Amino acid sequence: MSASLSPRANLSAMNTLGLTAYASRILHLQSIEQLEPWRLDPELNTRPWLILGGGSNLVLSESLDSVVVHVELKGKRLLREDNEAWYVAAAAGELWHPFVQWTLAQGWGGLENLSLIPGTVGAAPVQNIGAYGVELKDTLDHLTAIDLSSGQMQQFSAAECQFAYRDSFFKQSTTPWLICEVVFRLPKNHQTKTNYGDIAHALQAMQLPATPSSVSQAICQVRQAKLPDPAVIGNAGSYFKNPIVSAEHYQKLQARFPQMVAYALADGQYKLAAGWLIEQAGWKGRRLGPVGMYEKQALVLVNHGGATAADVLALEQAVQADVAARFELALESEPVKW
Repeated sequence: MSASLSPRANLSAMNTLGLTAYASRILHLQSIEQLEPWRLDPELNTRPWLILGGGSNLVLSESLDSVVVHVELKGKRLLREDNEAWYVAAAAGELWHPFVQWTLAQGWGGLENLSLIPGTVGAAPVQNIGAYGVELKDTLDHLTAIDLSSGQMQQFSAAECQFAYRDSFFKQSTTPWLICEVVFRLPKNHQTKTNYGDIAHALQAMQLPATPSSVSQAICQVRQAKLPDPAVIGNAGSYFKNPIVSAEHYQKLQARFPQMVAYALADGQYKLAAGWLIEQAGWKGRRLGPVGMYEKQALVLVNHGGATAADVLALEQAVQADVAARFELALESEPVKW
């Protein structure tokens, strides 16, 4: 099977913000063997490569002078198991939430707190996705990726991925990498984590025990109650990172804002809830042109229709300015900008 190569591709339906965007070329990649011919094509390899999964963490410009690689690699399997864990492999093009549900259906816990996060398996390590006290790095064993500049495939351990809060080696690298497959280590003695956000309350309301499957069910219910469906309202999920501040800064803010939402970190710093900060700055449900911060969750930037990257960036800067003025800290956006 050869890669599908389309000129002047419309990406409006391929990014969850629903931004108007066009690319020079798009390649629908269904097998690794398809990479080499177009990687060496002089018409293509002088342009930047945008590796696109579910398009859920992107702000795309209206016109991209780049080749978009839409990763559609499929497949998932139990790679092996030992006395302590199951090692589960998934191709990069697998949709993340269905993959999580598949692992739970097999009786393998560990990914349930990351339920209902949009996007693909291959994109998940780039962002080191996280939710409800769990991050991807907690279960990743290793992954394989291709250096598009040399064509060489390389295996990365979790340490080599250089994971940080919503960050990784792949997000920072100037070399174009295409993640092919991710292997997760799901421990057999896994204990569910329900002490973050509204999980425990949702479980109690549903009268369910804290099994991996019921925790997933509770998280799906919580997320659906406060996060918009991208198919209905364009959005990129949580738009800003939760800022991390020193204990001194936290204590100063806490004295002024006793109701401030914060989480103590092991290193003595504090992670603040960006959504709470944005709401206090007056942006919850407020619009700026065709975009705004969602009325049910101030952390989510939404496209009410017809927005471009310029509209998104204008709102981003306005929110950052108001939060900085009120709380003396800088909000950092999560999505990658092209």
